[in-house]
Amino acid sequence: MAVYFDHRLGGDSSYIKTEIKWCPSSLHLAVICYSEENGGTVEIYTEEGERIQHNAVHKQCHVSTIAWHPNRRILAVGWETGEITIWNEQDNEVTEALQIHKHEVSVLHWSSTGSRLSTGDKNGVLVVWKSDSKGRLQQHPFCQHHIQEPLTSILYRPSKTGEALPDIASLARAAVSGDEAALDMFNWKRGKSSTPMFFPSESLAFFVGDLVFIGGVYYVNDTGQCTQSFSADNSVKQLLYYDERNILVTVTEQLQMTQHTVLPDGGTQEVLKVKLSGKSGNVSILWAGKGLLATASGEMVVRMWDLASEDNFVLNLDSHNAYDDNETIICISYCAENGTLAGGTNNGNIALWKYSPNLGKVGDEESMWRLQSPPVVDGPVRQVEWAPKKGFMAVNTVSNVFMLSEQVMSASFRDETAVVQYGPSSIAIEIFSTGNNHDIKVDMQIKGAYTTKDAMAIWNGKRVILYEYAADRSVIRSTGTFQTEAMMICLYEQNVYTIEQNKVQVRTFQGTVKQILSFIDMEGVPIYLDICGNYLTVATDTGLVRVYDLSRREAKAHTNPKILSDIIPGFGTILSAKCNCTGNRVSVLIQNTDKYTDPKLYFWDVENDTVQYFNFETGRGEQDDYTATSDGEPEDSDTNDAEKGKNQAAKDIAGRIPISHYWDMMESKLLVCEAQYVPPATPKDKNDNLLKRSHSINKHVEKMIVSLFCTPENGVLIQDSFPMSVQHNKLLGIEVPNLYFAKNVTQQQSDHVVDEDAMAIYPKLVARRVMRDFVGLESSDKSTRDAMMNFSYYLTIGNMDEAFKAIKLIKSESVWENMAKMCVKSRRLDVATVCLGNMGNARGAKALRESAKEPELDARVAVLATQLGLYEDAERLLKNCKRYDLLNEFYQNSGQWEKAVETAEMYDRVHLRTTNFSYARHLEDLGETALAIQRFEKSETHRFEVPRMLGDEPEVLEQYIINSKDKKLRKWWAQYLESTGDMKNALQFYESAQDFFSVVRVFCYCEEMDRAAEVCNETGNEAACYYIAGQYENQGQIKEAIHFFQRAKAYGSAIRLCKEHDIEDQMMNLALMARPEEMMEAARYFEQKPNSQDKAVMLYHKAGNFSRATDLAFRNKEFGALQHISGDLDERADPELLQRCGDFFLENGQYDKAVDLLALGKKYWDALKICMEKHVEMTEELCEKLSPEKDENENNPDERNKILEAVAEVCMHQGAYHLATKKFTQAGNRIKAMKALLKSGDTQKIVFFAGVSRQKEIYIMAANYLQSLDWRKDPEIMKNIIGFYSKGRALDSLAGFYDACAQVEIDEYQNYDKAIGALGEAYKCMSKAKLQDESLQEERLGQIKHKMNIIKKFVQARRLYDEDPEEAVKMCQVIIGESDREGSIRLGDVYSFMIEHYARKERWKAAYAALEELKTKLPVVNPAYYVDIKLIEAIHKALDIPLSRTINTEKLNGFRRSPGEDDGDFVEEEVAEEVI
Repeated sequence: MAVYFDHRLGGDSSYIKTEIKWCPSSLHLAVICYSEENGGTVEIYTEEGERIQHNAVHKQCHVSTIAWHPNRRILAVGWETGEITIWNEQDNEVTEALQIHKHEVSVLHWSSTGSRLSTGDKNGVLVVWKSDSKGRLQQHPFCQHHIQEPLTSILYRPSKTGEALPDIASLARAAVSGDEAALDMFNWKRGKSSTPMFFPSESLAFFVGDLVFIGGVYYVNDTGQCTQSFSADNSVKQLLYYDERNILVTVTEQLQMTQHTVLPDGGTQEVLKVKLSGKSGNVSILWAGKGLLATASGEMVVRMWDLASEDNFVLNLDSHNAYDDNETIICISYCAENGTLAGGTNNGNIALWKYSPNLGKVGDEESMWRLQSPPVVDGPVRQVEWAPKKGFMAVNTVSNVFMLSEQVMSASFRDETAVVQYGPSSIAIEIFSTGNNHDIKVDMQIKGAYTTKDAMAIWNGKRVILYEYAADRSVIRSTGTFQTEAMMICLYEQNVYTIEQNKVQVRTFQGTVKQILSFIDMEGVPIYLDICGNYLTVATDTGLVRVYDLSRREAKAHTNPKILSDIIPGFGTILSAKCNCTGNRVSVLIQNTDKYTDPKLYFWDVENDTVQYFNFETGRGEQDDYTATSDGEPEDSDTNDAEKGKNQAAKDIAGRIPISHYWDMMESKLLVCEAQYVPPATPKDKNDNLLKRSHSINKHVEKMIVSLFCTPENGVLIQDSFPMSVQHNKLLGIEVPNLYFAKNVTQQQSDHVVDEDAMAIYPKLVARRVMRDFVGLESSDKSTRDAMMNFSYYLTIGNMDEAFKAIKLIKSESVWENMAKMCVKSRRLDVATVCLGNMGNARGAKALRESAKEPELDARVAVLATQLGLYEDAERLLKNCKRYDLLNEFYQNSGQWEKAVETAEMYDRVHLRTTNFSYARHLEDLGETALAIQRFEKSETHRFEVPRMLGDEPEVLEQYIINSKDKKLRKWWAQYLESTGDMKNALQFYESAQDFFSVVRVFCYCEEMDRAAEVCNETGNEAACYYIAGQYENQGQIKEAIHFFQRAKAYGSAIRLCKEHDIEDQMMNLALMARPEEMMEAARYFEQKPNSQDKAVMLYHKAGNFSRATDLAFRNKEFGALQHISGDLDERADPELLQRCGDFFLENGQYDKAVDLLALGKKYWDALKICMEKHVEMTEELCEKLSPEKDENENNPDERNKILEAVAEVCMHQGAYHLATKKFTQAGNRIKAMKALLKSGDTQKIVFFAGVSRQKEIYIMAANYLQSLDWRKDPEIMKNIIGFYSKGRALDSLAGFYDACAQVEIDEYQNYDKAIGALGEAYKCMSKAKLQDESLQEERLGQIKHKMNIIKKFVQARRLYDEDPEEAVKMCQVIIGESDREGSIRLGDVYSFMIEHYARKERWKAAYAALEELKTKLPVVNPAYYVDIKLIEAIHKALDIPLSRTINTEKLNGFRRSPGEDDGDFVEEEVAEEVI
């Protein structure tokens, strides 16, 4: 419960206030003021309402607009003369910008970090300035544009947020502890980027709108370029940015709203245009949440537009009696921090709508906005503005400006005495022990209050006022006051305990300090006090808790202090700490380091010095707070009903945080808490409709009251929990048997107490609720209350023996009824059975016994709750266990029919029709005929139930049938009218019901055959046509009868009439459309008729009687029909028929058809013989027909393989190698299959087939085939060759392939090193080979070794050349001597090596001799093939020998040199080396 304290700002009353604006970085308020005598000025106020003295921002002209810097206390001021002033609060400096604007400045806007300021005037001049850290603008603007129309709105495009920014506090702690990475992030200049990581990048692009008849919106990018984005229908009122969807929202003066998607380059695409409701003119438009647009235009409502769902609703003032009927809302402002929308009215009220999604109805957005009690100011509100933080609000009434600060209303309760603040300076006292009520108003704004049974203290942070109650509580008198800045004060007897100057002071009521409780620096600063019984609890900011005993003359330490920060992970600070009445337990509510309230409430056992907790997030105490599964159920299955009850109780309160807690003044182990629901993160990958459906039934309440038992033996256990009423604002305390609550302000207005003697009216602000266990026992004695409390405690811990001992002497039925109700909460049905027996509730005991068949515990407990009248608990239990069938039944039995239907529609659709039917019968009993009809229709029983219900009112029934347009009902009514003889009306209803059969039947009855025939021809209704055909047949009109039998598709009847009357021309057509049986009948008729045999053949064929059709075709030599029939024959046909047809086609030279028929008749050899002799093409389809199925020759599988091989041979003969391969494979002869595939030349399939066959011979065949290809240029083929030879164990062939590879390396690439490697592999393979002729193997090994030796020598010579050229040349001469033929090594390469050496040494003669020797040994080869032509020319030139002696100059290396062609440059080609 909060109240707003208003403070009227000072200032010259001669000024009018035209505009107010909060600084976004601090609580500074700027107010634009103007008077005719003094001109215009801007006043700045702090959050306390004090005016800041600054260098005058004052001119004789009017201030047109202002704009705060986003991060600093710097204000930009625009004047009507076009001047721009910058005021810096830190330096108290005022600077003027270069005056570029010559007309009134209409818009001012800083960029997101304040590095640029955009200004615009009413002449359309737009200027962008750069500013420094003090807000001073550069001498010359960054860019300037002249749009030529008055500018009305500037909107900077939001920056891209990207990834989440790091937590600065966490980084700071890590940096202090020595984390280098964290230090680098703080010192960003050491990193690669010079930009700090803690802030998003600044967006410098913006949109601007102008004020013309057709408004324009322009886009200015970060480089200053301006382009027009689009044109609006009229002048632009406001621009807004829907950041979640990247949409620009434009609202015009005529309330035309358009939405444009913004592209990365600033371009826009229109997605929606709509006309908003409301009055045009002075309209206030703003965001009131994500995608929620709020508008106020001087009406009595605020209009809300949800851009995401495209829904709209209104917020009005009707739900509160503080507003007049004609009160209008002029302006609005939204605070995102607390979800409150404020609206200023013409009567000075500030309407406040609080967004509370947990309190509203799902799907009804309006119900989620709750209207609060309004603050009131003097005069009509022209502008209202929320501050960026702390709940401050500024209100402008033109003549005055008010600063309103939100203050939580103070309240205190002790010993049946409650004090509640209900105004800034007003407080109400309610004394429940005597029933007295008092109202006190003081001359200060109250910020705190505390009461005991004898005294009360109120304070404002500067002064404390103390009061005492008279003995009869009828009079309250002031007993003292003193000055103190304490904000935490407690009373005990005649002492006042305050926190002042970082210590606790004990004062008298007059302010005299009696005692000081000091704390050393290590213990921290006291921040919280609480007194319960005779014990004072003090908590410090470092987490220290200390308990003092106040029962003596001075406060003495009750026990050693406890430092909770050492044992609680993530400890931030203590929010509240309270001890119980015996001082042995302290409950502590803390805030985590992330500034969020810890969901765990901690308990310090003073005697044992232990700390335990209760986790409101899981609903379990520390002893049970284990990890739960994904669906919320514990990992271990429940062992009994008591355990199930405990788990369900935990579910009921899970997902919350504690916000207040109070110990009972007499029961030391009982604590009550107020727990706030914390909604989980919104799911993104979930179905929204499913989520809404789930919440519509299982709706979380915002606040719950949870009572706990805290004991060292059993931990912290839930005693009871229930939702806090929406009429209550917060929990004040507990004194068994009552709980005390402060009421909401809206409830206080209509609930007052009148003092008859003084005629004073006091608002009743406190409500009390009897605890569940004590309902009906409010006035019982202390022994009964103690017995009930002990029973509740033992029932909670599960000790049933002690529980029954505690109440064994109680005989009252009301007590047993209360205990039975307690069993609903604890889910102890065994105890409930005993309680029902002692109550004598036989019906309840029977219902509970019958409920044992239900598998869910909550369903059985719901039955108990229903019998005890706990209908809310029964409803909640059935929802928890998701027994929506029982919930539906519960709603029906309790008369909640709308809820029953809603439940059935969403969760119990199997009973939806029965629910609607039962609801209809209920409405019928109530006489609600119209509503009952609707429900009967939804239950789909209206065709019987409505006529029954309206049977006594035929006119009403007829009108209902006419309006319903239900065909079945109309048909029924027509039948009724026909039975009464009203044929005319019956025909009308038959026609409207589209029952054409009945229409024709009635027409025929009335002897109107022409109209009946007309209906049949128009509708084609088969039943009607059949009926009228029968009528025509009876009348002897055969042609008409045949016609309508045909339309009715009764071809048998039509054929019968044709046969009887020899109408052959129609019979054939009818027979072709008829069923096979009717076709056969017509065929037999035509078979007996001369010259109609062809028709009989066709009909037999069409009917599927191929044998009869074929016989008849052969008999009458209908060869054309025979060919047609053979096309439909399949393997199911008679083999003799197939043979006969096959012989026919064979005689007529149609071999392909003959083969097909022979194949169908399984005459495979005959068919293959024809294929071979007559060259019938073997297609894949024919091959499959000629291939027997496996089950045909189960006893003789070799026969099938022979046929398959024969098919393959025919395919081979015709060149269909792939088909041959397939059939050979099916026959199991893979060798022949491979041979067929080799003939096809399909390399890819050959490789694949070899890989899957895995036979030695096939591997070798595939490798031999691949070796015949150009394997030198395809490494993949080489790889397959090597692999196949290796798998086929053909090592001699593999050795030959390696030998060939080596020769290729020599001949084509002159790569002797690789040649040696290949020969080495060849040698290995040949060594491992197992040839039958060992001498041949030895010979081949010798040849390979000889080749390797010669090549190695040549390679060695080339390597030796750099070290010893002469020795290398000698080795080459030895090689030439050993290898006198071209084979293992190319002699030309050896001679070329020697010639190059001689030329390098300029031994031209030796070079020439070697050249001649090369020519002698290789006479058929041109020397230029081995030796560079330039080198040959150089040798001949040195010896002066003609070149023609050695080579033919006209032909070099096989190519003739064209006349005049120069030598050119030799280009060395790069050849990719192949890896062997």
